[in-house]
Parts: sequence; C-alpha cells; structure tokens
Amino acid sequence: MSVDNMREPLLKKNHHYYKDCPGCKVEQAKELNQGVSVKNLFIIWMVVLSSTLPASSLFPFLYFMIRDFKIAKSEADISYYAGYVGSSFMLGRTLTSVLWGMVSDRYGRKPVMVIGVFSVVIFNTLFGISSSFWMAVITRFLLGCLNGAIGPTKVSVAWGTGLIIGPALGGYLAQPAEKYPHIFPKGSFWDKYPYSLPSFIISAVSLVVVIICLWIPETLHKHNGNNVSADDAEALENGSNKVDKEKTVQKSESLLLNWPLMSSIIAYCVFSLHDIAYQEVFSLWCVSPPSLGGLNFTTDDVGNVLAISGLALVIYQLTLYQYMEKACGPVGIARITGIFSIPLLQSYPFIAMLSGISLYIFISIASILKNIISVTITTGLFLVQNRVVEQDQRGAANGISMTAMSLFKAIGPAAGGSILTWSQKRSDASFLPGTHMVFFFLNVVEGIGILMMFKPFLGEKKKTVSDQLH
Repeated sequence: MSVDNMREPLLKKNHHYYKDCPGCKVEQAKELNQGVSVKNLFIIWMVVLSSTLPASSLFPFLYFMIRDFKIAKSEADISYYAGYVGSSFMLGRTLTSVLWGMVSDRYGRKPVMVIGVFSVVIFNTLFGISSSFWMAVITRFLLGCLNGAIGPTKVSVAWGTGLIIGPALGGYLAQPAEKYPHIFPKGSFWDKYPYSLPSFIISAVSLVVVIICLWIPETLHKHNGNNVSADDAEALENGSNKVDKEKTVQKSESLLLNWPLMSSIIAYCVFSLHDIAYQEVFSLWCVSPPSLGGLNFTTDDVGNVLAISGLALVIYQLTLYQYMEKACGPVGIARITGIFSIPLLQSYPFIAMLSGISLYIFISIASILKNIISVTITTGLFLVQNRVVEQDQRGAANGISMTAMSLFKAIGPAAGGSILTWSQKRSDASFLPGTHMVFFFLNVVEGIGILMMFKPFLGEKKKTVSDQLH
C-alpha cells in the first residue's frame, strides 16, 4: 500500500479517521453509535477506585499509627504529626499534576493510568509496613507524585464507592492481631505491622487493575507518526498540517483573564482546603480521648461512620442532587447548604458530650449531612467552571482547577492537624476552649468560601458561542 493510501482517511462522516490511530478507532466507534463499552467503563471505574482507596483508607487508623511511631511527646501532639502524613500525598500530587497532564497529552492516557495504579501497588504496600514517621511521609509523598490516574479519569460514583470501601477496610482490618487474635496471632507479621493488612488488600486489588488496564483502548490520536491530542486532531482534520502553538497560548491566557472561571476556581480551592482539613480533623478528633475533647472511638467505629457517610453520599449523588440543582441552580443550592453547614459544624463539640448509642447516632447524622453539604458545594462550583468556558477549553480549565486545588489540599491536613493539637492543649481557655476552637477555624474558612459565592466576587457567566447558537 502506498504512503498516500496510508494517509487516506478510513471514513469520512463528520471526522476523518486514520488507520492504526487508537484515538480514531475510539471516535469511529462513537460515530457508528456503538455507545460506551461496558468493559471500558468498568476498567476506568476500577482505576479511579484503586486511586481513591489509599486516600480514604488511612483515616480510621492514622491516629494510632502515629501513636505507635512514638514520635509525639504527648497525646495532643499526635494530630500535629498526622497532619503532615495527610499533606504529603497531596503535596506530591501538586508537584506533578501538570507533568502528568503533559505526559498524558504526549504519550496517552493509558500509560499514565497504568503507572498511577502500579504506584499504588508499590508505595501503598510500603506505607502499610512503615516503621517510622518519616517512612510513612516519604511513601505517601511518592505515592502522590506517581498517582496521575485521577487527572485524566473522572468517575464520581467510583470516587464515592472508594469513600465507602476505603474507611471500612482501614477501620475493620487495621490492628488485626488485637481484633481477630484467633486468625492473626500475637507475635505474627500482622502484629508487628498492624496497619499492613488494609494496605496489602488495596495493593492486591490495584495489581489486578494494572493487569486489566492492558485491555483499555488508548484515546490519544496518532496521525502519520505524530501523537496529538483531541483538539490538535481536530485542527489537523480541518486542514492544518501543524498545531498552532500561538493560538494555544492565547487560549490559556484567555482562561486566566476569564474572571467568572477564575473566581469559581478560587472559591473551589477554598472549599477544597476546608473539606480535606475537615476530613483530617474529624477522624483524629473521633479517636482522641475524652480528656482532649474527643469521642474515644476505635478504628471500627470511625470506619463505620465514614462508610455510612460515603454510602449516603453516593445515594444522594445518584438521586436527590440533580433535582435540587435544577430547582435552585448549582450556585444557589451551594449557598444554601453552605450557610447551613456553619451551625452544624459548630455543634460537633456539643455532640461529644453525648455517650452510648445517642453519640453514635448523632455523629453519624452530622457526618452524613456534612459530607452531603461538601459535595453539593464542590459539585456546584465544578459545574460553574464548565459552564463559563467553551467546550474546547474545558480540559485546560480543569487542569488549572486541579493544580490549584491540589495545592490547597496539600496545606489542609497539616494545617488542620496543627490547629487541632493547639486546640486540645487549651482545654481550659475562657474563649472557645478545646475543640470548639478547631471547629471555629474550619467555619471561618467555610464562611470565606460562602462569601466568595456571592456577587461581586463570583463573576457572571458570559455568553459563550455555544450559548448563542441555542
């Protein structure tokens, strides 16, 4: 076959399709109305799940892990060190998120997903057998650096499922020699490394995901030996022989000057900072002793509460949210729920005064409501970000948002853990004693975010080309 024939499109309907181009094969399947492959959707779902589990499974046992490292001088200092373990993962992701995006655009989404999931196999295993504080920090940092799968793949239900399974695994399977001595005897490997079992199970699942990733198709276009993104492929289809670099730069600059987009991203980052700080504080507060204002929960108790909250969150996302968003709009429902979250969060120290089944019921309800509020706000702002830019700019806009959000999320756990430690050391203060102070600080951040969702800060949506066509 001649070179000219090799370059001839396989099919011309609305697009040109090139032979041996994986991206074209995916687009051609869509053009022929074959729909989304259930197999491919399942693989992507598993990739996101395996990337979510390491982030959510450590919350029930992190307090006890830091305690066993014997690095904290007092019980109140445990939260301080736990915060840095939580931040190390997001710091690693912040430093490499742009790089993984570039690698994904240059070499394809598939290798990025494989590397990201394989990093879970290696570094999550090492984290489970960490024998020191710094080993835990370094393994989490490296896991964040190499975990680029979340960038090019987004499946919210898989993420929500991870928020159910992860805490359950961490809560039920941590310290197995203490909970199940007839299966994991004292003096065994599981007794020496009490937090390895949940990590090993997650790593085993991730290893299976690495293998099944071999069957997922690549979406990157490869035309005449050149790797091009979807936007670049469209330019080639329209008759361009090379990508207009200057136009790409102008497009990025226009996003930075798009105030409705940037204002929603800033608000999104503030809420992301609040949410991850809350997650860190909540799990540490739950297992803290009553003398420090905590609930004295076990890892099982924390796992139960977080898993129940995750399940309620998935049900809410699949059922109620779409109707609430249609009735009030994404910003309207975010404002309403955000305002409601302030008295809810400040009630936590009073919930700690309860005991028995009433404590368990009230803290579970509060956790469910708080998580629903958080996802309502962040989902609303994410929808705003997509609606204030043209469709061909949404990928770049999402990249800016994810990079900024990762930076704020890297700050959250360390800041939350430090403020919790400080709060627990001032239990006799006259103004906001004990844990009242840490929840007050969380509310301050929440309040700033709520104000950002009102005019004049949150910019109005501009009429896009697609809007004008409808």
